[in-house]
Amino acid sequence: MDNELHIVGIQTDLFWEDPTKNLAFFEEKINSLPINTDIVVLPEMFTTGFTMNPEKNAEKIDGISVCWMQKIAIKKKLAITGSLVIEKNNKYYNMLIFAHPSGKIETYVKRHSFTFAGENTVYTSGEEKLIITYKGWKICPLICYDLRFPVWARNIENYDLLIFMANWPVKRIKAWELLLKARSIENLCYTIGVNRTGIDANKYSYSGNSLIIDYLGTEISNLPKNEIGVVSATIDRKNQDKIRKKLGFLNDMDSFTVTRSK
Repeated sequence: MDNELHIVGIQTDLFWEDPTKNLAFFEEKINSLPINTDIVVLPEMFTTGFTMNPEKNAEKIDGISVCWMQKIAIKKKLAITGSLVIEKNNKYYNMLIFAHPSGKIETYVKRHSFTFAGENTVYTSGEEKLIITYKGWKICPLICYDLRFPVWARNIENYDLLIFMANWPVKRIKAWELLLKARSIENLCYTIGVNRTGIDANKYSYSGNSLIIDYLGTEISNLPKNEIGVVSATIDRKNQDKIRKKLGFLNDMDSFTVTRSK
């Protein structure tokens, strides 16, 4: 069990629907990271950009990109996570992969499809929340539009770290920053949000604005808009646990059951 984790998010433009170039870029960036890195967080759909062409871009769970993540995790002795387009049983998913240093993978399917862009018409939404145990930390990974739905992120599992990966457009970037801080405050947890930069093939513009925030909503690391680079911090669970015990806010949550909206 580690009381500290060194987390890194890679903020960058993405090569449109070109996994080979994207994987090569990220591998170069990861190879330059400090050896004490524990977790690397990549943007949403990091191999393609936010594509609505899954029939052209989908991979299998044992395909090139997931195998690449496992290879990197084993070689660098760290965890790596990001989402990509996965096909299973003739359905397409915006699926988050969390690769452990052992090569083991865990998966989460984006629950809230971004209907404004038609994501719900081509991708199947997820039904289950994932809580990962890594180096004694409990981690809740979520994807982009999930950020707008606090009930789904609600900390009923007593998790320690929220991870959000996104292709969040610059037009709504203020909401990105405010909602990340809100999720941290209401759940008394560290949060990392990793967003992409650049302009995609659909002419949507992204500014990044990736952040790492503590359990009280204070920014502890950030990247300026449009910058290609890393956001990183060493987070300390002892401090978080001390504040949770002192304030007791999580003990006062209302109890209710979440059901899937129709």
